[in-house]
Amino acid sequence: MYRISNKLSLSLLLMALMAWSCGDKRPVDRMTDEQLQAFADELAHRYLLTDGHVDLPYRLKMRNFQLEREYLGIPISTTEGDFDYERAKKGGLDAPFMSIYIPSSYQLQPDKGKALADSLINMVRGIAEAHPDKFALANSVAELQTNFQQGKISLPMGMENGAPVGDDVANVKYFFDQGIRYITLTHGKDNQICDSSYDTTHTWNGLSPFGEEVVKEMNRVGIMVDISHVDDSTFYDVLKITRAPLIASHSSCRAFTPGFWRNMSDDMIVALGKNGGVIQINFGSTFLDSAVRAGNEESRKKLQAILAEKKLSFRDSLARPIVDEFRKNNPNLYADVKTVADHIDHVVKLAGIDHVGLGSDFDGVGDSLPTGLKDVSQYPNLIYELLKRGYTESDIEKICGANVVRVWSRVEQVAAGN
Repeated sequence: MYRISNKLSLSLLLMALMAWSCGDKRPVDRMTDEQLQAFADELAHRYLLTDGHVDLPYRLKMRNFQLEREYLGIPISTTEGDFDYERAKKGGLDAPFMSIYIPSSYQLQPDKGKALADSLINMVRGIAEAHPDKFALANSVAELQTNFQQGKISLPMGMENGAPVGDDVANVKYFFDQGIRYITLTHGKDNQICDSSYDTTHTWNGLSPFGEEVVKEMNRVGIMVDISHVDDSTFYDVLKITRAPLIASHSSCRAFTPGFWRNMSDDMIVALGKNGGVIQINFGSTFLDSAVRAGNEESRKKLQAILAEKKLSFRDSLARPIVDEFRKNNPNLYADVKTVADHIDHVVKLAGIDHVGLGSDFDGVGDSLPTGLKDVSQYPNLIYELLKRGYTESDIEKICGANVVRVWSRVEQVAAGN
């Protein structure tokens, strides 16, 4: 379990807790800035902290990771990517949903998509089996809570893209048995289930007839329906037929990114709240701020031109110092932790505190993460910002994980016939 690392931190925390014990509903009213930072760190470790979307499995797949040969250094401690065990423990992360990501190129190859999904699922299982003192699978809320009590990091799994379901609804139960606990209905292209927010084809104008069967079957077996990546029509179609609350595992608010259909509109957020669901805020800068999004596109073109002049690509090792220097001199390429808090504020204003959570998209959005939230060690920075804005301890508990656990529990109850 987490321990305070030095006497100064312990002193600050004790002072913070003394201020808190006076009955304040707003800890910011009595704490110094140092005390508030210590308190934010303590809350990150006190409460179950879930993240709706971490792309570690696909990152490892792309580097030809082999558990038997390489595991000892990954993901216990590494300088690569956004996630490893040590940084997760530092940040208080207890339950990162491992994304079983299936690229859109598999839309018309469901058998290959199913094989890829199986390989990524086996990778996650292998991580838990190789280090049972550190990681554990979590196929239910009960297992999640047991792992938390034992100080282990849970590795629940969500499949990003329903393409591997193919045309056989029985595959929904197959993936449930494999440990999948949410399915993002599609990804970057329309598939056999529904239309994508990134596609302009509008194949089904929402859910397909088969997609309706898939949603009903997900309710029946106990898989959360994830409406990240779907288009607006699909979202409203799903609302009409689901018997359980929904999640948006890694989406943000369209109000801050007009015209970016991948994010959720205000009306959608309100409707999600009425459904009892949760939107888990994506940390990618282009999901957070339209000005940053526009600046990223312009800056990327400039950087591409610089590299092209030197006959280099982004992947070339010689390009690394050039890229690093460019980003150092262009700090406006990133949003910051305050912007993430702005999105949380917006959801709370529209739908209430019970309907927002965290869905970072760590290891999935490349070098676009906001200042102050660059990897899994930095969740306390966000909690600190929320405390400064007057969020209570109960609010923090809900945002960190209680809201998502409530949805997952309700999905289990619906599947059990309750």
